[in-house]
Amino acid sequence: MNKNFTALAAMAMVVALAATLIGCFLRAPAEAFAQSPSDGGQKLIYLTFDDGPSDAVTPKILDVLRDEKVKATFFIVGERAEGRTDILKRAFAEGHTLAIHSFSHRYDKIYSSKDALLKDIEQCNEVIRRITGAYSSLYRFPGGSNWVPDYLVKAVVERGYDYVDWNASFRDSEIVNPTPEQLYKAAIATVSHPDKIVMLAHDTTDKKTTVSALKKVIRHFKDEGYKFRAFM
Repeated sequence: MNKNFTALAAMAMVVALAATLIGCFLRAPAEAFAQSPSDGGQKLIYLTFDDGPSDAVTPKILDVLRDEKVKATFFIVGERAEGRTDILKRAFAEGHTLAIHSFSHRYDKIYSSKDALLKDIEQCNEVIRRITGAYSSLYRFPGGSNWVPDYLVKAVVERGYDYVDWNASFRDSEIVNPTPEQLYKAAIATVSHPDKIVMLAHDTTDKKTTVSALKKVIRHFKDEGYKFRAFM
């Protein structure tokens, strides 16, 4: 009886380990860098902005990026692009990447089923095609992929999309009424992958402080020897 129990317990452990490894594969950190160019041993940072565009903030972020000669990736919300295509056309013309975040950004709607999620992605991608002339293969799950059910992550990958999470953040959607200094410190303190950083920030209407912190964040990482890249 003890031998049988031991054998069953060992088998259960193997099955659990295999499931864990499969889960890690689906959520592998490499997904975040799937479309990054060869780094040649350089320290790289990818600035990413979610939830825009907005009239009040996105153009000011573009001004800072232009002045600092830095490229970034904008994960856009399709509904918010309505009436703001000129802002996104400017971003694309200045060498930034437009990528898919969602069309509606309504969690209850887009995560209700596989078909709903893929439809939302494709609606947003159609907006990008109209602006850039080409579809994007780059996606960011609203809220990040870590809490999304595996079958939805798998559906996105099987449809041919690379998804991008983040490993550092301004925390501009978490800190209430932040000061520029708080966001600057958060951007530095949250770095968890020092050789290749994917930095999360936002360009919605209420993120004016993000603009105020951006230049100082960029100059910090330049001083630390980082090269700025946009996902392709």
